[in-house]
Amino acid sequence: MSLNRRSFLGLTGATAIVLTAGGGAFIMTRSPTAAITPWAAAGGKYADPRLRAVSYAILAPNPHNRQPWIVDLRTDGEVQLLCDTGRLLPKTDPRNRQIVIGLGCFLELLRLAAGADGYRLDVDEFPEGVSEANIDGRPIARVRFVKSDEISADPLFDQIVRRRTNKEPFDMALPVRDSDLQALAAAGQGSVAVGTTSASNDVARLRDLTWRAHLTEIMTPRTALESVRLMRIGKSEIEANPDGIDLGGAFLETMNRVGILTRQELADPESSAFQQGLEMYREITGTAMGYVWLTTEGNSRRQQLAAGRAWVRINLKSTELGLGLHPLSQSLQEYAEVKPHLDEVHDTLGARPGQRIQMLGRLGYGAEVAPSPRWPLETRIREM
Repeated sequence: MSLNRRSFLGLTGATAIVLTAGGGAFIMTRSPTAAITPWAAAGGKYADPRLRAVSYAILAPNPHNRQPWIVDLRTDGEVQLLCDTGRLLPKTDPRNRQIVIGLGCFLELLRLAAGADGYRLDVDEFPEGVSEANIDGRPIARVRFVKSDEISADPLFDQIVRRRTNKEPFDMALPVRDSDLQALAAAGQGSVAVGTTSASNDVARLRDLTWRAHLTEIMTPRTALESVRLMRIGKSEIEANPDGIDLGGAFLETMNRVGILTRQELADPESSAFQQGLEMYREITGTAMGYVWLTTEGNSRRQQLAAGRAWVRINLKSTELGLGLHPLSQSLQEYAEVKPHLDEVHDTLGARPGQRIQMLGRLGYGAEVAPSPRWPLETRIREM
């Protein structure tokens, strides 16, 4: 997550002094280049097609950028996908629904990358069973690579390394084109229903709903602290742990050095940093120009995986269209305090009894953003 520089103008006096004193060398060296290397390394010269496919799959979107995937390659021609249970989000995602959606995103990118090399994937989901309560150490999927002359590259494959999650304000002078909404809806697949809107009444109501859901999360101590503990502030922290919520760049790192932007400040609702963070997020949610959401007929683990597959395809299509997409998951979570928002979003988006809205994202056109940090491929492999 990148914090908007303009949102902290009231806090910049000491920051500006330190930044100026540090000179251009400090500014030029604060980009966490090592943490984003996997984006450039994807599709490298791997003799094993599984490694090539996994090098793309690790770029999948996932909650809080926890990157919960581990792959086991000990069986020739197969990838066994596991969840690293040390990377769960027990406070904001107590039933691991969002984590499973992220693993579904991983599987779809794996399929797209394998298909570009002429491989079909035979996927056995949850081959040893699954808990609907909490994810455990059993495999998420067993995937067999099968060479096939009938497989051709999906056009969305070319967008994998270009895909970004845009958490910046969108241009409110640019309405979302109807043709783009139609293209997003068509990009989904399988049993997952895709809904979209840019109608002014819908947008106004969803702006308000998503903002209130964010307030609930950030004002509930245990859920707010889960995010604060996962913040990586500055280049050194980001490169040491290229996951979680990255707060990087010379400006934010300098604010951290002068004591303005610290975990302690961000966890204190009375602090200037906390209040400015709220204003920043209000600006972000308030510039939504449209929305896209995914609905499944139930909320089983397989349906969550399917939602992840559809979500990443919509991400890739939005990239192709030059359309910004930012997931807003706060109203979809499953802890007690958010239940009123969960009910409201289902009512607002017309979900029938038993249906589950799995993902909701704001849409708009905005500035290009940098890729999110990623753990290197070799760190995601259990054993060769």
